[in-house]
Amino acid sequence: MQYLSPKSNIFWLLVVLNTVAFSGVAMANPLFELKKVGEAKLQVVFWDIYNASLYNQTGEYQAELFPQVLRIDYLRDIDSEDLIARTLEEWQKLGIKQETWTPWIPLLTEIFPNIKKGDSLLLNVSKNQHSEFFFNGKTIGKITDKNFGSSFLRIWLDEKASYPKVRNKLIGLNK
Repeated sequence: MQYLSPKSNIFWLLVVLNTVAFSGVAMANPLFELKKVGEAKLQVVFWDIYNASLYNQTGEYQAELFPQVLRIDYLRDIDSEDLIARTLEEWQKLGIKQETWTPWIPLLTEIFPNIKKGDSLLLNVSKNQHSEFFFNGKTIGKITDKNFGSSFLRIWLDEKASYPKVRNKLIGLNK
């Protein structure tokens, strides 16, 4: 039986660890192999609220092309209750029926954190239209209802979105 030297053992251990570590990076990073479609800053009166970026596989916006990732980098503190209230308000404005979004409220209550200036919230709507939220790079919750992701993205991307200039920049109309 042949034994490897301690240096050889360490070398192979490092090779295995690097392989395992780097194989997980691509899968854990929702932006891996995606291209930026557009980016925008939301300013309301004198306040900077957030910077947002939209990503997909082509870099060209197509509403029904998934995966899609929306990243929001916050420029001010926002309470989780305020995030949920604003989300519901936007869905109502867009004409999304209450019976559609009512089951999502308890899920969002569990998922949405209190936001501090500098925090990042990212939504990854996968190819199979399951939605996963990331907060400062760490997964914080999933919603498997296939209608959720597109309904959530509509807040920013729908033609009737509250901030048309932000929408146009996100979908790449005003680069």
